[in-house]
Amino acid sequence: MKKENIRNIAIIAHVDHGKTTLIDAMLKQSGTFRDNEDVNERVMDSNDLERERGITILAKNTSVYYDDIKINIVDTPGHADFGGEVERSLSLVNGVILLADAFEGCMPQTRFVLKKALEQNLPVIIVINKVDRENSTPEKIADDVLELFIDLEADESYLDSKILFASAKQGWASETPQRQAEGMGVLFKAIKDEIPCPVGDEEGDFQFLVSNIEYDEYTGRLAIGKIERGSVSTNESVTIARKEGEISKGKISQLYTYEGLNKVPCKSASAGEIICIAGIADINIGETIGSAEGVEAMPFVEIDKPVLSMNFSVNTSPLAGMDGKYVTSRHLRNRLFRELLSNISLEVKPTDSADTFKVSGRGELHLSILIENMRREGYEFMVSKPTVITKVIDGVKCEPFERLVIDVHDDHTGTVIESCANRKGELLNMNKSSDSYTRLEFMIPSRGLIGYRSELMTATKGTAVINSNFEKYMPYKGDFEGRSRGSLIASEPGESITYGLYNAQERGSLFIGPNTTVYEGMVVGENARPDDMTVNVCKRKQVTNMRASGSDETLRLTPHRQLSLEQYLEFINDDELLEVTPNHLRVRKEYLNKQDRIKAENRKKQQGK
Repeated sequence: MKKENIRNIAIIAHVDHGKTTLIDAMLKQSGTFRDNEDVNERVMDSNDLERERGITILAKNTSVYYDDIKINIVDTPGHADFGGEVERSLSLVNGVILLADAFEGCMPQTRFVLKKALEQNLPVIIVINKVDRENSTPEKIADDVLELFIDLEADESYLDSKILFASAKQGWASETPQRQAEGMGVLFKAIKDEIPCPVGDEEGDFQFLVSNIEYDEYTGRLAIGKIERGSVSTNESVTIARKEGEISKGKISQLYTYEGLNKVPCKSASAGEIICIAGIADINIGETIGSAEGVEAMPFVEIDKPVLSMNFSVNTSPLAGMDGKYVTSRHLRNRLFRELLSNISLEVKPTDSADTFKVSGRGELHLSILIENMRREGYEFMVSKPTVITKVIDGVKCEPFERLVIDVHDDHTGTVIESCANRKGELLNMNKSSDSYTRLEFMIPSRGLIGYRSELMTATKGTAVINSNFEKYMPYKGDFEGRSRGSLIASEPGESITYGLYNAQERGSLFIGPNTTVYEGMVVGENARPDDMTVNVCKRKQVTNMRASGSDETLRLTPHRQLSLEQYLEFINDDELLEVTPNHLRVRKEYLNKQDRIKAENRKKQQGK
């Protein structure tokens, strides 16, 4: 049976191509908000980190009405590291809107999300966004999207997909690049005409696949998904098919549907509708809820596996426990395993040490968002340098490769090509992206990108735009040199002094300023040379009849570098750890004592013989 009054769609695109802004316009023009209501921009980005960084991290649901048709919309992340959110969101919908920037065009994540939609045979509406942007080429980008369909070996029917042009920021859509009408009416009509309504047997046994999990402090865990078959009511008894094959019983305490940005309680719902179910305390993503008489487990969409891992461990530095609220291995373990309940692209495994856990994710950003969330919640811990996950395929050692796209000024193309070649990258394409910019496309090992962004920004004077997306596993490319500069390491504990910092800054660039608490083995800067060097940043000027202690004020310090979490993760070396607390980020050596570091280095050399 068809539900003619419902359309379920997902909006997919590369990062920063305007998905959330487009939904803003659709919500405002569908009467979701009152005329006098004060509404934030990017209203769907409700998470603090999403607002700060201007990216979508978590897939979210909303709905609008058009001609008595309810359009359920899923806003998906654009960054490759959150591809798991995209993949499970596609199981909820019957079609997608593919957004492409009229200036940037098809980027690595555009290719990734479109490939996932094609694998599920979902109809596609193409929207070329930001046509009001200076130097945009909307018609060319539309052709590029069609070429991408061909490149991905899509069925020929996809070449007839509806193509629209829009400015989400100005709130209009049209069938031509020129603005022909006010508002998003053309887009709403395309959704009604091009996206099929959901089909399901309302008379059959209830069947519901859990695609997402939310938590409410009053009702507990909420299971989000689409009813595939049958209908359900509040206070109804149900059966749950667990991932491990176990069967359990439960009872639904409350049902919710999406109305605009709100979850609205309802008494019942039927096939084709996207709903939230409350009352099953231990429900997890990928499990199937069925009728009380029995349940038929549904296959869950296969999620791409992690490609990057790092160790999370209890903080053992001399300053441990001074900032954090949760500092023990039990706290760390509980928090990491709780993350698995909603973050399905993540893997957490115990190690030989009870204080250390191996955490694997889809990329540096995926893991850094977890780290940032934990530190904001009051956790204190240490993390190691990210490493790629290798596999043995047909007896050959293989590693993950990424499709890397860099838009760079023509003056720096040679530098970029050389630096990527040094990291085992292979140049695939080289095209002019504008009058003075060139787009370079590489196939490069994922480990070659660790620490590369900061190096690239320095080499191109901050003008390069870099994007990458996991492509596939390929034979291991061999070793290459990592970080080209060593660390400046504090030789003794205390507080940093201007005089000591002044002497240390001659050796390289500093990460700290005066009056900072340091400890032996803490990394306080980057050496200008390849080797590590110990420096005494707590050193005071000797006070004699000829020298006054107050003359330190005449010394001028170069402003120290303030690195972000991602920059620290890129900076740390194999023998270093990043100490993470609610208020501080500190790099330290694994072995704090200099003699211990020398012994560890000698053992490593002996083992390498």
